Amino acid sequence: MTRTRNEQLARLLGEAGWSRAQAASAFNRAAAEGRRPDDPGGPLIGRSHVSMWVGGTRPSGSAPAVLALALSRRLKRVVTVAEMGFATPAGPGGPAGPAPLGPPADALAVLADLGRVDLHPDRRNLLAGIVYSTAVLATPSGDRPPSPVALPPHPPERISNHLRVAQGDVAIVRELTLAFSAVDQRRGGGHGRTALVQYLHTDVRDLMHGRYAHERVRREMESAAAELAYLSGWMAFDSGENPLAQRYFTLGLQLAGQAEDHPLSGHILRAMAHQALDLGHYDNALALAEASVQDRRYTGATPRERALLGVVHARALAAAGRTHGAVKALLRAENDLAAADAGVPEPHRTFFFGEASLAHETARTLEVLGDRKGAIREFGRSVRTRGAAFRRTHAVTLGHLGAAQMADGRVEEACATWGGLLDSMEEGIQSGRAEQAVVQARRLLSPLRHRRIPWVTAVAERANRHLSKLH
Repeated sequence: MTRTRNEQLARLLGEAGWSRAQAASAFNRAAAEGRRPDDPGGPLIGRSHVSMWVGGTRPSGSAPAVLALALSRRLKRVVTVAEMGFATPAGPGGPAGPAPLGPPADALAVLADLGRVDLHPDRRNLLAGIVYSTAVLATPSGDRPPSPVALPPHPPERISNHLRVAQGDVAIVRELTLAFSAVDQRRGGGHGRTALVQYLHTDVRDLMHGRYAHERVRREMESAAAELAYLSGWMAFDSGENPLAQRYFTLGLQLAGQAEDHPLSGHILRAMAHQALDLGHYDNALALAEASVQDRRYTGATPRERALLGVVHARALAAAGRTHGAVKALLRAENDLAAADAGVPEPHRTFFFGEASLAHETARTLEVLGDRKGAIREFGRSVRTRGAAFRRTHAVTLGHLGAAQMADGRVEEACATWGGLLDSMEEGIQSGRAEQAVVQARRLLSPLRHRRIPWVTAVAERANRHLSKLH
């Protein structure tokens, strides 16, 4: 088959002043950002790959989006996949795939784009074009970090329609946010996220295009939409869809900034720090965590919210090697939680934080600090105090506790803990993070299988059966 030379890509490479080898090097740097430091990822490309792309071969998977990201940085403007001559094939009226990371865009347009892609029948292939990038994690003094979906300096012009938005509409969005969040906590991010995205993409987007009874109502609706976008991001994160989660987190952060909801901005920055920590981007995680506890994001929050911000900040400090700061932040988080009044309602519906959550995050911080005994103690406290409404997080904690017990040589205890994890999974939890805990349990038990230890064999076989049902 004769291929047509990709003149669009050749022209962009010329504009960038790159040779084929230089383009390959820039691509490899951008691709490395989306992987954990201990993940070797796929093979690096060389100049021959770039030559083939210019010659008319279409790169596969997320490669077009990675190349668009590299060119956007070089040229200091948005370079889309379509502009490079790699438009993703789509059905009639279907989206061509999400835009690469780049300069500002209207938040409502980004919401529409994310919704179309997230709900598209071919979402798997379309989402392959999104990459997680540390380039969007730098945070400025305000609540709007440079990102692929940053808002323009002034609120965008709203499309007028006949929908009049009042306080009651805001209340309904918040009630449904609470309902979606409760399902997430009980069953994991794999349950109900499609319905949430559909609601955000249609009903909530229409409300944001409506006419407001008062400026205060506008800000409250933007805050409610921000929290719903955040929740969609958190559920995507829990499902292992990290690049998509990053897009929703960033969108939520910008909407919260436009609504001047500073505590919610801190809450979302904290989630982004959590994600960056799990992916191994420790410097970026610390910058995000520190931004979450600055100024009105921290001072405007309730004591319970401040405790959550503080404990993730502590974990980020520990990962950065700042032991003294981590211990100090842990103590402050404990004091903040102790000052929380159980009778005072929290302003954000997606917000659940208590003793069990504090113990879980404290344990993860102690693990980083090398205090394995302390981590086991705190994971155990989290397991004992976690309520039935938080089954997903309970399962994740059991996974961490079993791994810590195994590392401490307490094999039988670890197997009993992982047995509890598998019991939880069999109750219908759909969580990528919990599934990874099962994968880790099987991996850690694998070297002991030949010893024919009854409890090791039993748990390993249960883990195999469970994971085989997922494929």
